[in-house]
Amino acid sequence: MLRALFWSSAGLLAWTQAGYPLALAAARRLGAPPWSPPAPGRPLGDRPRVSLIVAAYREEAVIAAKVANARALDWPRDALEVIVAVDGTGDATADRARAAGADVVLELPRGGKVPAQDAAVAVSSGELLAFSDANALWAPDALERLAAAFADPAVGYACGQVRFVGAGGTNQEGLYWRYELWVREQESALASVTGGNGAIYAVRPDAYAHVDDRVSHDLSLPFTLVKRGWRAVYVPGARAAEKMVPSIEGEWRRKRRMMAHAWPVVLRGGLLDPRGYPPRYTLMVLSHRALRYASPFLHLAALAGSAALARRGGVYAAAAAVQAAVLAAAAAADRAPARPLLVARYYVATTAALAAGLYDHLRHGTPAGWEPAEGTR
Repeated sequence: MLRALFWSSAGLLAWTQAGYPLALAAARRLGAPPWSPPAPGRPLGDRPRVSLIVAAYREEAVIAAKVANARALDWPRDALEVIVAVDGTGDATADRARAAGADVVLELPRGGKVPAQDAAVAVSSGELLAFSDANALWAPDALERLAAAFADPAVGYACGQVRFVGAGGTNQEGLYWRYELWVREQESALASVTGGNGAIYAVRPDAYAHVDDRVSHDLSLPFTLVKRGWRAVYVPGARAAEKMVPSIEGEWRRKRRMMAHAWPVVLRGGLLDPRGYPPRYTLMVLSHRALRYASPFLHLAALAGSAALARRGGVYAAAAAVQAAVLAAAAAADRAPARPLLVARYYVATTAALAAGLYDHLRHGTPAGWEPAEGTR
């Protein structure tokens, strides 16, 4: 029984962290021609009207810069509607958004990001709905590249690439994020992405889905639209930039909060229900989402199994030693912030945050509201 515990948990961890990405890359090389974003270049006068929606909670420090950034995009001025949905009053976010030139500013009672986005969609006039965070600045050609994906009539959702800046602290999110984006690119080429991001994405109005107020579009929209027959894709050329949380401790809190909002989707929101998924996408969801979110518990099972069997030597002793070394490296990062130790601490902290988010959801529930991550404004 201990051997089965060890090998099953270690095997599943190896698959989700390494085997699955390698299998995606192999399938992309050996299979049918992969999907790739259509090239931009549609004439300015022939571009669709876009409603760019920004849900904002206490964003007075950055909202003017965000609206100005939207206005500077390479898109016809009369074909771009900027909507700022202010989730709860109490600061100068709404006034500064109006002063910066937002076309529509909604002042809403505090209800959370998703209801704010829903309210903005209800008053929008665009042939395409684009969404962004208040602290995310888009490259001038980002909207053009994102919109080009919808030249494919099968595409209902498209997300771009977020680059994290200001990595002068101890957070190693940039290293992990490059790996995550590479996996996302393989998924998009073969079928559909299993997750997006809130900084830069777009949806067809007739594909837009109303989801649970407690969750986010990042995780819920891609798989929901796939179930409805759409394709959800990744456009790496559509780029945005955000400030990185400067410390691993701050990243721990951010991921813990994110997972408190993700677990309702995993447990009751339909993510794990394969009905409506194509077979390949079912494997992607299980490999990238279900197993990744289960990784804290798989690590504990592998550690318990290898520790109990370590006296037998061989692979069990080696596995126990490796896991102990990673934990020791993570603990030592405070005293000696060398890159390998920081990477170990980032991995341990963010893996533990998955379990902490589940605890928060089960113990306290998941509120609809959110707080900006420290150091990102």
